[in-house]
Amino acid sequence: MENIRERIDALSEAINQLSQLEQTPEIASEVTRLKAVVYKLEKKAGTLYDPWDKVKIARKIERPRAQFYIDSIVTDFIELHGDRAFRDDKAIIGGIGQIGGHTVTIIAQNKGNTAKENIDRNFGMPHPEGYRKALRLMKQAEKFNRPVVCLIDTPGAYCGIGAEERGQGEAIARNLMEMARLRVPVISGIIGEGGSGGALALGVADKVFMQENTTYSILSPEGFASILWKDSNRAKEAAGIMKITARDLLEYGIIDDIVEEPVGGAHKDAAQAACTLKEYIVSMLDELSKKDCDKLVEERYERFRKYGEFYEA
Repeated sequence: MENIRERIDALSEAINQLSQLEQTPEIASEVTRLKAVVYKLEKKAGTLYDPWDKVKIARKIERPRAQFYIDSIVTDFIELHGDRAFRDDKAIIGGIGQIGGHTVTIIAQNKGNTAKENIDRNFGMPHPEGYRKALRLMKQAEKFNRPVVCLIDTPGAYCGIGAEERGQGEAIARNLMEMARLRVPVISGIIGEGGSGGALALGVADKVFMQENTTYSILSPEGFASILWKDSNRAKEAAGIMKITARDLLEYGIIDDIVEEPVGGAHKDAAQAACTLKEYIVSMLDELSKKDCDKLVEERYERFRKYGEFYEA
């Protein structure tokens, strides 16, 4: 895996250097050839990714964020702000728009693609007011019979003193309770990191999906390693035993579907990643909109009651 990655990096650098030269037919032909080789290597590397590789891809600064997906797949989007109690939390974007003919309420945790954006968005770690804003919009969606679409990308809820003083745990717990009984279709998906209760607070849904190279876990591999072995440097080892990848969680029934990404990850072709994501969300909206709301709530309840069930052979 390391050798393949080194070859990909070397070829990518060669492509960048050639692209800066005067584009003669010979250079253009060589660039095309090298791109084809990189594509084949990326495809091969994708079959060899271990959980730690997935963690690194999910955390990449270049990865498409919720704001990009909203701009790409939601038309006529109107952002709504504030929890009507404290302030507007920029770590969560929420509003109304259309996806493939469906009018929806979309709620998304949003990181940034630069250091400045990440600071502005608190690195995608919501405060209690963020979760209360999300709940306000969910209840509004229920009132006007709009489906809810949640995009999850957070290392976890913010755990600062102010957040705890304003009831972080209560805000997350209330979201879990209220989402379980929302009488409209709810779709939630992980588009980057899905960390702890901070992710689950938007994850109680009729359909839960993960993009191919994302993670969903009770805490970060670094935190897991610190608790279990008192050594955060064993994060890679921890990732290997935590069952945090999309494939693992699909097998255990924690998620319903895996949404494919472009070869090499969503950051390699953000437009294609958005197109694939839109197709999936529209198909799920088409399916869920046909169900009676009582049936939706019943099936959602039963779905989450099954978490943690184990059977002896």
